Amino acid sequence: MLLVIDVGNTNTVLGVYDGDVLKHDWRIRTVPDHTVDEYGMLIYNLHMTSGIGTNDITAIIISCVVPPMLNILENICKKYFNIQPLVVGPGIKMGMPILYSNPKEVGADRIVNAVAAYDRWKRDMIIIDFGTAITFDYVSAKGEYMGGCISPGIGIAGEALFTRTAKLPRVEFTKPKNIVTKDTVSGIQAGLIFGFAGLVDGIIERMKAEIKGDPLVVATGGMARVVAAETRTIQIIDDNLTLEGLLLIYKLNK
Repeated sequence: MLLVIDVGNTNTVLGVYDGDVLKHDWRIRTVPDHTVDEYGMLIYNLHMTSGIGTNDITAIIISCVVPPMLNILENICKKYFNIQPLVVGPGIKMGMPILYSNPKEVGADRIVNAVAAYDRWKRDMIIIDFGTAITFDYVSAKGEYMGGCISPGIGIAGEALFTRTAKLPRVEFTKPKNIVTKDTVSGIQAGLIFGFAGLVDGIIERMKAEIKGDPLVVATGGMARVVAAETRTIQIIDDNLTLEGLLLIYKLNK
């Protein structure tokens, strides 16, 4: 079985593939100051409660945008699984030309998403990943990674309101009934959900105008479903896009 690990700034997503079938997946918090053993026991317990032993894992691939976490995960792989993981980054095959001024600057998760999306739909597309930051990435009809843009994520915006104001509370990210609200919590929720829906539509429309095309728009990430329902432009939601991309890149390099 293959263990795939995608480390984001807020959450780390793990999945176990048996061939091409995703058998289990988990989402845990990314905490760089945890020790190797703290993370190792957490991952070990997740596997054991799903009926998967460490000996069942025969290969591991990691995508990581949090540098301190990479050393922790590599040590976990060696100590708990006795495996040297494959790490997505310079020097491994991606199966996609990266037409960026400096390809090393592109987050590994952005490339992984692009690889998975193009493999599935084989056309020009824009991929939106709702994580700590929201990334917008354009892939050409030829399967070339062309670049994109980045905005702060919903969690960052909500936390900024809570920490940088005297009276505004921290709120749950759910859709309120109205945009003209009658209480503070609903007002913040409306501003975040509808505001980011408008941000997404605005960026997608500008990207389409710039590339003079009508690419497929695919969304993934933890907040994708909450925001996508309020947009005009998002056409498909794929919760496991990053995990699928890691599987494809592993196959290409094994």
